[in-house]
Amino acid sequence: MSSLSTTHHSPLTTHNHAIIVAGGSGTRMGSAIPKQFLLLNSKPVLMHTIAAFHNCKTQPHIILVLHANFHAYWQQLCIDHNFTVPHQLIKGGETRFHSVKNGLDCISDYADAVVAVQDAVRPLTDKQIIDTSFTYALEHGNAIVAVKSRDSIRQVQNGRSVSLLRDNIYLIQTPQTFRLSQLKKAYEHGYNISFTDDASVVEQSGIAINLIEGNYKNIKITFPEDIAIAEAILNKKPSA
Repeated sequence: MSSLSTTHHSPLTTHNHAIIVAGGSGTRMGSAIPKQFLLLNSKPVLMHTIAAFHNCKTQPHIILVLHANFHAYWQQLCIDHNFTVPHQLIKGGETRFHSVKNGLDCISDYADAVVAVQDAVRPLTDKQIIDTSFTYALEHGNAIVAVKSRDSIRQVQNGRSVSLLRDNIYLIQTPQTFRLSQLKKAYEHGYNISFTDDASVVEQSGIAINLIEGNYKNIKITFPEDIAIAEAILNKKPSA
Protein backbone atom coordinates (compact mmCIF):
# COMPACT_ATOMS: atom_id res chain seq x y z
CA MET A 1 0.00 0.00 0.00
CA SER A 2 1.28 3.45 -0.83
CA SER A 3 -0.01 7.01 -0.72
CA LEU A 4 0.57 9.37 -3.62
CA SER A 5 0.24 12.51 -1.58
CA THR A 6 -0.36 13.70 1.92
CA THR A 7 -3.84 14.72 2.92
CA HIS A 8 -5.29 16.73 5.75
CA HIS A 9 -7.77 13.93 6.44
CA SER A 10 -6.47 10.57 7.54
CA PRO A 11 -8.61 7.63 6.43
CA LEU A 12 -8.96 6.95 10.14
CA THR A 13 -10.74 10.23 10.87
CA THR A 14 -13.13 10.78 7.96
CA HIS A 15 -16.47 8.99 7.74
CA ASN A 16 -16.93 9.35 3.98
CA HIS A 17 -14.93 7.28 1.53
CA ALA A 18 -14.82 6.67 -2.21
CA ILE A 19 -13.33 3.51 -3.71
CA ILE A 20 -12.42 4.12 -7.34
CA VAL A 21 -11.96 0.83 -9.17
CA ALA A 22 -9.52 1.03 -12.07
CA GLY A 23 -9.08 -2.50 -13.36
CA GLY A 24 -9.90 -2.10 -17.05
CA SER A 25 -7.60 -3.71 -19.60
CA GLY A 26 -8.54 -1.52 -22.56
CA THR A 27 -9.18 -4.47 -24.89
CA ARG A 28 -12.50 -3.15 -26.22
CA MET A 29 -10.89 0.22 -26.83
CA GLY A 30 -8.27 -1.37 -29.08
CA SER A 31 -5.74 0.49 -26.99
CA ALA A 32 -2.28 -0.51 -25.79
CA ILE A 33 -3.00 0.99 -22.37
CA PRO A 34 -6.04 0.62 -20.08
CA LYS A 35 -8.84 3.03 -20.90
CA GLN A 36 -8.62 4.86 -17.56
CA PHE A 37 -5.27 6.28 -18.72
CA LEU A 38 -6.44 7.52 -22.13
CA LEU A 39 -6.46 11.29 -22.56
CA LEU A 40 -9.70 13.21 -22.20
CA ASN A 41 -9.23 16.93 -22.83
CA SER A 42 -5.47 16.45 -22.41
CA LYS A 43 -5.74 14.65 -19.03
CA PRO A 44 -6.10 10.94 -18.26
CA VAL A 45 -9.72 9.84 -17.81
CA LEU A 46 -8.96 8.69 -14.27
CA MET A 47 -7.89 12.17 -13.18
CA HIS A 48 -11.29 13.57 -14.15
CA THR A 49 -12.99 10.83 -12.12
CA ILE A 50 -10.91 11.44 -9.00
CA ALA A 51 -11.33 15.21 -9.29
CA ALA A 52 -15.13 14.91 -9.34
CA PHE A 53 -15.07 13.29 -5.89
CA HIS A 54 -12.45 15.68 -4.58
CA ASN A 55 -14.43 18.72 -5.73
CA CYS A 56 -17.85 17.67 -4.39
CA LYS A 57 -19.11 19.00 -1.05
CA THR A 58 -18.81 15.60 0.63
CA GLN A 59 -15.06 15.42 -0.08
CA PRO A 60 -14.60 11.74 0.77
CA HIS A 61 -11.29 10.10 1.44
CA ILE A 62 -10.38 8.69 -1.99
CA ILE A 63 -9.00 5.17 -2.41
CA LEU A 64 -7.75 4.23 -5.87
CA VAL A 65 -7.64 0.48 -6.50
CA LEU A 66 -5.28 -0.23 -9.37
CA HIS A 67 -3.47 -3.30 -10.68
CA ALA A 68 0.02 -3.36 -9.16
CA ASN A 69 1.63 -3.41 -12.63
CA PHE A 70 0.33 0.12 -13.25
CA HIS A 71 1.23 1.81 -9.96
CA ALA A 72 4.52 3.25 -11.19
CA TYR A 73 2.92 4.29 -14.48
CA TRP A 74 0.12 6.11 -12.65
CA GLN A 75 2.55 7.85 -10.31
CA GLN A 76 4.53 9.10 -13.30
CA LEU A 77 1.32 10.35 -14.93
CA CYS A 78 0.56 12.32 -11.75
CA ILE A 79 3.99 13.96 -11.98
CA ASP A 80 3.66 14.66 -15.69
CA HIS A 81 0.22 16.27 -15.28
CA ASN A 82 0.96 17.95 -11.95
CA PHE A 83 -1.96 16.03 -10.44
CA THR A 84 -1.92 16.59 -6.69
CA VAL A 85 -5.41 15.54 -5.56
CA PRO A 86 -4.88 13.49 -2.36
CA HIS A 87 -5.70 9.81 -2.71
CA GLN A 88 -4.59 6.46 -1.37
CA LEU A 89 -3.24 3.94 -3.89
CA ILE A 90 -3.73 0.22 -3.24
CA LYS A 91 -3.40 -3.00 -5.23
CA GLY A 92 -6.27 -4.39 -7.24
CA GLY A 93 -7.52 -7.96 -7.02
CA GLU A 94 -8.25 -10.77 -9.45
CA THR A 95 -11.76 -9.46 -10.21
CA ARG A 96 -13.69 -6.25 -9.58
CA PHE A 97 -15.21 -7.94 -6.51
CA HIS A 98 -11.77 -8.60 -5.06
CA SER A 99 -10.58 -5.07 -5.90
CA VAL A 100 -13.51 -3.52 -4.04
CA LYS A 101 -12.86 -5.84 -1.10
CA ASN A 102 -9.24 -4.70 -1.00
CA GLY A 103 -10.48 -1.13 -0.79
CA LEU A 104 -12.94 -1.97 1.98
CA ASP A 105 -10.24 -3.73 3.97
CA CYS A 106 -8.29 -0.49 4.40
CA ILE A 107 -11.25 1.51 5.77
CA SER A 108 -11.78 1.67 9.52
CA ASP A 109 -15.19 0.83 10.93
CA TYR A 110 -17.47 3.66 11.95
CA ALA A 111 -21.13 3.31 12.83
CA ASP A 112 -22.07 6.09 10.40
CA ALA A 113 -19.34 5.65 7.78
CA VAL A 114 -20.47 5.77 4.14
CA VAL A 115 -18.54 4.51 1.12
CA ALA A 116 -19.15 5.10 -2.59
CA VAL A 117 -17.81 2.70 -5.22
CA GLN A 118 -17.06 4.33 -8.56
CA ASP A 119 -15.97 3.09 -11.99
CA ALA A 120 -12.67 4.76 -12.85
CA VAL A 121 -13.93 5.27 -16.40
CA ARG A 122 -16.96 7.41 -15.48
CA PRO A 123 -15.21 10.79 -15.61
CA LEU A 124 -18.37 12.91 -16.03
CA THR A 125 -20.22 12.03 -12.82
CA ASP A 126 -22.01 15.12 -11.57
CA LYS A 127 -20.82 16.41 -8.19
CA GLN A 128 -24.39 16.94 -6.99
CA ILE A 129 -25.21 13.29 -7.73
CA ILE A 130 -22.18 12.23 -5.68
CA ASP A 131 -23.29 14.36 -2.72
CA THR A 132 -26.87 13.11 -2.98
CA SER A 133 -25.70 9.49 -3.01
CA PHE A 134 -23.81 9.96 0.26
CA THR A 135 -26.72 11.74 1.95
CA TYR A 136 -29.28 9.18 0.80
CA ALA A 137 -27.11 6.17 1.70
CA LEU A 138 -26.48 7.52 5.20
CA GLU A 139 -30.23 7.78 5.78
CA HIS A 140 -31.49 4.72 3.87
CA GLY A 141 -28.54 2.31 3.84
CA ASN A 142 -27.64 2.51 0.17
CA ALA A 143 -28.10 4.62 -2.95
CA ILE A 144 -27.55 3.26 -6.46
CA VAL A 145 -27.40 5.79 -9.30
CA ALA A 146 -29.59 4.79 -12.26
CA VAL A 147 -31.41 6.21 -15.29
CA LYS A 148 -34.51 4.94 -17.10
CA SER A 149 -33.94 3.25 -20.43
CA ARG A 150 -34.57 5.56 -23.38
CA ASP A 151 -34.82 2.64 -25.79
CA SER A 152 -37.40 -0.05 -26.31
CA ILE A 153 -36.37 -3.28 -24.61
CA ARG A 154 -36.78 -6.88 -25.73
CA GLN A 155 -35.66 -10.04 -23.95
CA VAL A 156 -34.96 -13.37 -25.63
CA GLN A 157 -36.80 -16.23 -23.89
CA ASN A 158 -36.51 -19.77 -25.28
CA GLY A 159 -35.35 -18.44 -28.64
CA ARG A 160 -38.20 -15.91 -28.95
CA SER A 161 -37.93 -12.17 -28.32
CA VAL A 162 -40.42 -10.70 -25.87
CA SER A 163 -41.15 -7.00 -25.40
CA LEU A 164 -40.57 -5.57 -21.91
CA LEU A 165 -42.11 -2.44 -20.43
CA ARG A 166 -39.47 0.25 -20.83
CA ASP A 167 -40.70 2.27 -17.84
CA ASN A 168 -39.69 -0.61 -15.55
CA ILE A 169 -36.13 -0.86 -16.92
CA TYR A 170 -33.30 1.09 -15.31
CA LEU A 171 -29.69 1.36 -16.48
CA ILE A 172 -27.32 1.21 -13.52
CA GLN A 173 -24.43 3.63 -13.18
CA THR A 174 -21.95 4.54 -10.47
CA PRO A 175 -21.41 5.71 -7.81
CA GLN A 176 -23.03 2.93 -5.83
CA THR A 177 -23.00 4.19 -2.27
CA PHE A 178 -23.58 2.28 0.97
CA ARG A 179 -23.24 2.46 4.69
CA LEU A 180 -19.83 0.90 5.27
CA SER A 181 -21.20 -1.71 7.68
CA GLN A 182 -23.73 -2.90 5.07
CA LEU A 183 -21.18 -3.22 2.27
CA LYS A 184 -18.52 -4.88 4.40
CA LYS A 185 -20.96 -7.47 5.68
CA ALA A 186 -22.09 -8.29 2.14
CA TYR A 187 -18.50 -8.74 0.96
CA GLU A 188 -17.80 -11.24 3.74
CA HIS A 189 -19.88 -13.86 1.87
CA GLY A 190 -17.25 -14.40 -0.81
CA TYR A 191 -17.17 -14.15 -4.59
CA ASN A 192 -19.95 -15.38 -6.87
CA ILE A 193 -19.72 -15.27 -10.67
CA SER A 194 -23.26 -13.84 -10.78
CA PHE A 195 -22.13 -10.58 -9.17
CA THR A 196 -22.21 -7.78 -11.73
CA ASP A 197 -21.72 -4.82 -9.39
CA ASP A 198 -21.79 -3.86 -5.73
CA ALA A 199 -25.58 -3.64 -5.64
CA SER A 200 -25.82 -7.29 -6.68
CA VAL A 201 -23.41 -8.26 -3.88
CA VAL A 202 -25.47 -6.40 -1.27
CA GLU A 203 -28.77 -7.69 -2.67
CA GLN A 204 -27.49 -11.26 -2.35
CA SER A 205 -27.15 -10.63 1.39
CA GLY A 206 -30.88 -9.87 1.62
CA ILE A 207 -30.74 -6.07 1.61
CA ALA A 208 -33.19 -4.03 -0.52
CA ILE A 209 -31.53 -1.80 -3.12
CA ASN A 210 -32.52 1.86 -3.45
CA LEU A 211 -32.24 3.62 -6.82
CA ILE A 212 -31.61 7.35 -7.05
CA GLU A 213 -31.79 9.47 -10.19
CA GLY A 214 -28.66 9.58 -12.30
CA ASN A 215 -27.67 11.53 -15.38
CA TYR A 216 -27.48 10.40 -19.01
CA LYS A 217 -24.20 12.31 -19.35
CA ASN A 218 -22.61 10.01 -16.75
CA ILE A 219 -21.25 7.74 -19.48
CA LYS A 220 -18.79 4.90 -19.08
CA ILE A 221 -15.75 5.08 -21.33
CA THR A 222 -15.82 1.69 -23.06
CA PHE A 223 -15.32 2.19 -26.79
CA PRO A 224 -13.13 4.64 -28.78
CA GLU A 225 -16.08 6.85 -29.74
CA ASP A 226 -16.88 7.37 -26.04
CA ILE A 227 -13.82 9.63 -25.68
CA ALA A 228 -15.15 11.95 -28.39
CA ILE A 229 -18.62 11.96 -26.78
CA ALA A 230 -17.14 12.74 -23.35
CA GLU A 231 -15.03 15.56 -24.76
CA ALA A 232 -18.09 17.07 -26.45
CA ILE A 233 -19.99 16.95 -23.14
CA LEU A 234 -17.07 18.44 -21.19
CA ASN A 235 -16.56 21.24 -23.68
CA LYS A 236 -20.21 22.28 -23.39
CA LYS A 237 -19.97 22.67 -19.61
CA PRO A 238 -19.71 26.23 -18.29
CA SER A 239 -16.39 27.04 -16.65
CA ALA A 240 -16.33 26.40 -12.92
